[in-house]
Amino acid sequence: MEAISKAVVSGREGNIASARCDLLAIWQQIGAAGDPFHRCTLAHYLADLHEDPAEALIWDVRALDAATALTDERAQQFDVGFDVAGFLPSLYLNLADNFRRLGSFDTANTHLSTARELSDALSAGPYADQMTQWITQVADLIDKKSVQRLAGQAATHDGGEE
Repeated sequence: MEAISKAVVSGREGNIASARCDLLAIWQQIGAAGDPFHRCTLAHYLADLHEDPAEALIWDVRALDAATALTDERAQQFDVGFDVAGFLPSLYLNLADNFRRLGSFDTANTHLSTARELSDALSAGPYADQMTQWITQVADLIDKKSVQRLAGQAATHDGGEE
């Protein structure tokens, strides 16, 4: 997790290519069948480092796949307050946004509906409020049939419960 976190910080500081390279190297070490917490976290953040929505989609699917194998018990070994269910709305929102950017608006709406349903179960607070705002933004763009990248794209990928 320390190496993943270091690469994420590097990417947020603008070192996109270096961060992507570091995360890909870590992915090679973890492997597709490795620890679900590491896979989920790494894939979730690696998706943010891809401008191409198809490439981001691949990593977001990997993040969701890993999340389905992740237990609260395992995640809480890293952060005592972590709840896997609280992470799922963000993952589905990312899928919705990638499909929207690819022009697959019906599929985007399907994933957005799932994100909305799952976010209804979040505890009231800043993260739930932010998820509602992001869902509204993506829904508006889907309605407009917009494939443009969101301003501050990483906003859909960063949440307080992650």
